Amino acid sequence: MPMAEKVETTAEKPAVTEARAVARYVRISPRKARLVVDLIRGKRVGEALAILRHTPKAASPIVEKVLNSAIANAMHNYNMNPNNLYISKIYVDEGPTLKRFIPRSRGMANRINKRTSHITVVVSEKKEG
Repeated sequence: MPMAEKVETTAEKPAVTEARAVARYVRISPRKARLVVDLIRGKRVGEALAILRHTPKAASPIVEKVLNSAIANAMHNYNMNPNNLYISKIYVDEGPTLKRFIPRSRGMANRINKRTSHITVVVSEKKEG
């Protein structure tokens, strides 16, 4: 009994339209990082970088670094034009919390939470036209 021939289907993969970069375990509070991230969500990449350079927050250089990484990933891995890129998704998730203690009077101690963040940036190419 002959075996049935295998028919290979070559389904074309859809063109990748987004590139991402993630910074994990960043030692900044997610609440403070979200203030910066909310400023640039949906903006074009050049405009977002200008906003980040002029925002006096501790999270600005960190977010700028992740955004530059996402742009580099788009250019190198997917041959996207950096002039057509915009931030399609950007969000900050909470990472693990480092718990520290500060001594207080009468033998007591208060806990200090050193919070960490996971910052994710997804850039996409604007459609022509």
